[in-house]
Amino acid sequence: MIFADLIAPLDVQRDVIERQGDLNVDVTALTDDSRLVRPGSVFVAVAGGRADGHAFLSQAVDAGASALVVEKPWPFGVEVGPGVGRVVPPVPMVRVKDSRRALGLLASRFHRDPSSRLSMIGVTGTNGKTTVTYLCKAVLEASGRRVGLIGTVAYHIGAERLHASHTTPGAVELQALLARMVDAGLDSAVMEVSSHALALDRAAGCEFDVAVFTNLTQDHLDFHADLDDYFDAKLRLFTSLTPAGNKPNPKRAIVNMDDARGERVCAASRVPVWTYAIRAQADIRAEDVRLSLAGTRFTAVTPAGRFPVEGRLVGEHNVYNMLAAVGVGLHERLSTDTIRAGIRSVENVPGRFERVEAGQNFTVVVDYAHTEDALVRLLAAAHALKTGRIITVFGCGGDRDRGKRPKMGRAAAQRSDLVILTSDNPRTEDPLAILREVEAGLREALDPSKPNRVRYEVIADRRMDIEAAIREAKPGDMVLIAGKGHEDYQIIGDKRVHFDDREVAREAIRKLR
Repeated sequence: MIFADLIAPLDVQRDVIERQGDLNVDVTALTDDSRLVRPGSVFVAVAGGRADGHAFLSQAVDAGASALVVEKPWPFGVEVGPGVGRVVPPVPMVRVKDSRRALGLLASRFHRDPSSRLSMIGVTGTNGKTTVTYLCKAVLEASGRRVGLIGTVAYHIGAERLHASHTTPGAVELQALLARMVDAGLDSAVMEVSSHALALDRAAGCEFDVAVFTNLTQDHLDFHADLDDYFDAKLRLFTSLTPAGNKPNPKRAIVNMDDARGERVCAASRVPVWTYAIRAQADIRAEDVRLSLAGTRFTAVTPAGRFPVEGRLVGEHNVYNMLAAVGVGLHERLSTDTIRAGIRSVENVPGRFERVEAGQNFTVVVDYAHTEDALVRLLAAAHALKTGRIITVFGCGGDRDRGKRPKMGRAAAQRSDLVILTSDNPRTEDPLAILREVEAGLREALDPSKPNRVRYEVIADRRMDIEAAIREAKPGDMVLIAGKGHEDYQIIGDKRVHFDDREVAREAIRKLR
């Protein structure tokens, strides 16, 4: 590809401020990491949280970069004033308004705009993204579609399953994944779109057909200034969804109206909206909801009429996730029978109310719940299904949003009979210091006047905690191991060590036997 052709999307968006040199040079690669520059690469200098790519322009040129895309004048940190003379970069260079956004547009162009050749479903929200994407993938596949998936647990390209580096990968990796899906003959992609990705323009260059909003509660306030800033990042998925584009088919937003911010998402959407809810008035609703450990049943009331839905996923929160998938299926013009079959086919989503079975006479559930709202939803689901006590094992991550720690402690006290506070990716923090902050909220929620007060223990060793919970469990009890879900590691200091809640729980159950 010629550099002048590569930057064509930037010209369309009027993002180019300055051009220098002959832009008719061959381009063989694109990167924002100076360490990955090879002869023929275009290096895009992005100012990041830890390093500024503009500081590595010389290294990129020395490594063989054929062209540069920058946001700041060349050379970095030098002002060129009257009489000083013009400083000329040694290779062709384009200066743009926003190099981070330009990276996504360039990556899309470099990979021949793969999102224009896929039906793109983007899902954002605090909780439920992963489950909604798995359900949507199953619904589309039930119709014969070939579907890729990008999300927290893994990236799926046909039968190939890749390790997920981020919920939503960086712009260059994302466009490369979408291009691989096109090359593999896939026709659709379902994608979790995180607030980080939206704030950092990782999805720039993606043309979505459907955007789903699940809910919004406190999370990631170590990254976002406050809850409004967090919401504004999520909202970008809907404000960027426009009727005009490279695709002829109509576009739609699908919004949870039982969430307090649902109305604002609807108001901001530039395309038609379908709402969904259990309690509020909505286009897609669930009636006659029946929950059990065997699964979920309800009647879906939709623009296509009423029909029964049966799913194997457990809990009221999964009714919302199924309603979102119903909306996606109907927008994609699938039959109600196809939608029902797709939802029914999903037996389990890794680390989302995932049951651990090893012959025990009590229930063990591993779940990714790592926010106050997610823990409340998990406990509500457990409470609706319980036949005995609820034993909750959880902790909070280090070097992350500290404000949610006491809130999660209070949430755990609401519906648990025994709470065991444990370590969860402490990173560079003292695990016991983290747990003291969680414990403060838990103690606030305890009512000393009640004869059956919630008991709690603090053990900053996750393996010991899980084993203690398993030993404590009696027939009919439910053990909830929350926070890590599908993750198979612990981050302690700067080291990542193997640790899988599901494996540890199975080992603990076998020891009992």
